[in-house]
Amino acid sequence: MLLVKAGDLGPADLMRALKSADGDEVRLRDILRLEGLVGERSLTQALATQYRTTAMDPDLTPPDPRLFDRLDASEWLRRGYLPWCRIGGATLIATTRPEAFAAEKEGLQQLFGPLAMALVSERDLHRAIAEIRGGSLKQSAETCVAARESCRTWKASRFGLGLWSLIAAGLLATALAPLAVFLTLLAIVGLALLAGTLLKIVAAATMLRARARPRPTPPLPGRERPVISILVPLYREPDIAPRLVARLGALTWPREKLDVLLAIEENDHLTRNALRRARLPAWMRVIVVPDSKLKTKPRAMNYALDFAQGSIVGVYDAEDAPAHDQLHRIAARFAEAGPDLACIQGVLDYYNPRTNWIARCFTIEYASWFRLMLPGFQRLGLAVPLGGTTLFFRREILEKLGCWDAHNVTEDADLGIRLARHGYRTELMETVTLEEANCGIVPWIKQRSRWLKGYAMTYAVHMRDPVLLWQQFGWRKFLGFQLVFLGMLIQFLFAPVLWTFWLLLVGFGHPLSAVVPVLALTGLFLVAELTSLTVNLCALHARDHRGLRPWVLMMPLYFPLATFAAWKGLFEMGARPFYWDKTTHGLHDSALQPALAGGQGS
Repeated sequence: MLLVKAGDLGPADLMRALKSADGDEVRLRDILRLEGLVGERSLTQALATQYRTTAMDPDLTPPDPRLFDRLDASEWLRRGYLPWCRIGGATLIATTRPEAFAAEKEGLQQLFGPLAMALVSERDLHRAIAEIRGGSLKQSAETCVAARESCRTWKASRFGLGLWSLIAAGLLATALAPLAVFLTLLAIVGLALLAGTLLKIVAAATMLRARARPRPTPPLPGRERPVISILVPLYREPDIAPRLVARLGALTWPREKLDVLLAIEENDHLTRNALRRARLPAWMRVIVVPDSKLKTKPRAMNYALDFAQGSIVGVYDAEDAPAHDQLHRIAARFAEAGPDLACIQGVLDYYNPRTNWIARCFTIEYASWFRLMLPGFQRLGLAVPLGGTTLFFRREILEKLGCWDAHNVTEDADLGIRLARHGYRTELMETVTLEEANCGIVPWIKQRSRWLKGYAMTYAVHMRDPVLLWQQFGWRKFLGFQLVFLGMLIQFLFAPVLWTFWLLLVGFGHPLSAVVPVLALTGLFLVAELTSLTVNLCALHARDHRGLRPWVLMMPLYFPLATFAAWKGLFEMGARPFYWDKTTHGLHDSALQPALAGGQGS
């Protein structure tokens, strides 16, 4: 009524907000703010009048930083309080939650003595903490994962020296005993191919046997719906704002329970200026990440997480178009599952598969990986290497594990392994997010080299203590980890050894055919290719994927590109291990609407 009397809120808007709050445990002021019915400062001023106190403005009365250090900056953000200044013999505590102040008062008095309460808007509270303690938040974002499980202690120069020494030793050994070297490499890569093919068969068969229409999950009642925070890291995305607002705005989750944080690097002026010009909804906030030599997606997400409000934390990429009901399904699954379910991974798909042959093959690869392989790993009880988007976590568990490794360029896969090491589960859910396929050969190799570099780094970090890993994983997960990570890297790095035997299949001889079991190798190649062909065809069961089936025959020409990417990533581990090769988004947005119209995003 104070807002109506002041002319900041119309009676009709008030009635609409009251109707939205009916039967739901949502603060009326959250509905007013997030629906854009009242400005945040007007709302704070009205609350200050109601509680007979004052509203603090950091531009007029900056907070005293000497009072901050009684608790960490992240703790003040979590509680929604800030010690503002000393007045006489009392400490003025500014809060965004006046209704909870009485319950917190005793604990705060133990820190500060006599107290007085003031009001502050959430935006002003976050800005004040970021300006005064942004440095400590930045440091925490870069080092929050335990050192033994992080790659930040990686010795790039030592690895580079070892790599070049190994290459030199290999060349010398090849010059002295070429046959022995070739046969050794052939045995290693052949064994990796055999093991990888068997894993692919078992995982796909396990998933195909269990495949059924997903059981509909009833949506949660309004009062049981949690706040969901969505982290969207952006870097050099000046044209993405209108599309991002439209795509995330299509989510049907209630706005008063939706908290979208756009994490922007401090020196990314193009994106910051674009977002400053855009009219962002009240449920979407910009979090400016302090500048640092390290500029990675996980670092930005770690920093933004301190400002998040939700008990469930999701991750989307800048170009993502998630299914409209996705958050309802995620929240319902977390509510019905046990506390050991830490993460839900959605299905990633592409909205531009018909751009060129790389886009088609990329879509086939993703269909196989997200619709058969990863769900198969889950059903087999293996650790699931996560994809980088459409990920949802219980925040409590995420923070307990130290969030993301800021230095790992495949922070998603690494986090999936850490979750499994500490006894938590990941589930795959049949809810689709559409994104943009990388359609150029050079950009594809750059992106894939980052992924493979991160996989290699993740493997090296978690194999620092193989005995401990075995104890945490058990034999099944440990073996699966070797097959997925080490087996994949071996196949890509040493695939040229196998390529030489394709000469036999096209009628040419091989100089080592007299000492190599050619028939057995030929059989292995054919089984591996037929397995990949069958798995890819089975993965393309969705209506919008069926037109891609003839392109499965092109996959043997597609995967050799990963060999170049693997060697590029391997050398980068010794030169610039934390370098993030940026992927450009938004080049093929015209393909999105037809894809959504075809139902692929549901």
